[in-house]
Amino acid sequence: MEQDEALQLAVAFLADSQRDDEPPLAIDAERVRVSNGLLVVPYSAVPYLASREPREQLLDCWPILVDLARGEVRFGTLDERHLWRNPSA
Repeated sequence: MEQDEALQLAVAFLADSQRDDEPPLAIDAERVRVSNGLLVVPYSAVPYLASREPREQLLDCWPILVDLARGEVRFGTLDERHLWRNPSA
């Protein structure tokens, strides 16, 4: 699967998972990376992405992971933190 297609899956996944009581969320396009065959797609609140002001950043936003071979999309877990801390091609 191409990265552009995987990114579109992540955008749709984020929209589907957005709750009514959350601020508007968006993909952090500057920080999208590939790691171990996964597209790692961080996201955050729109105000934070516009300003990069640390006080605007949401906590507990685990990146969306898209398996580039299978097209499976899900949120990352604590055990997978190494995938976005130390990305590899």
